[in-house]
Amino acid sequence: MDKFSVQRDVVRALRQVYDPEIPVNIYDLGLIYDIEVDDDHKVFLKMTMTAPNCPMADELFVQVNDAVRDVPGVTDCAVEVVFDPPWDKSRMSEEALMELGLL
Repeated sequence: MDKFSVQRDVVRALRQVYDPEIPVNIYDLGLIYDIEVDDDHKVFLKMTMTAPNCPMADELFVQVNDAVRDVPGVTDCAVEVVFDPPWDKSRMSEEALMELGLL
């Protein structure tokens, strides 16, 4: 399995993780800022929260980490939570905007 296939499968896995307050998956919500897969299939994610003081941040972090580690071929996962740039609805996919009635 090449690292591009692993990255594709990681995106699929992240689409199964939903924000606890907004009924949209975190990938289409725009909470994932970067996904890198190295040659050993270790995954490095940069993600954010919809608000810096999100009360569900710890739980969401665990769900993301578990979902990525469950992807076949992934050897490890490191998640960095960042708040720069701040999240806003412009980061959402068209599908997410439609799902929430914002389009």
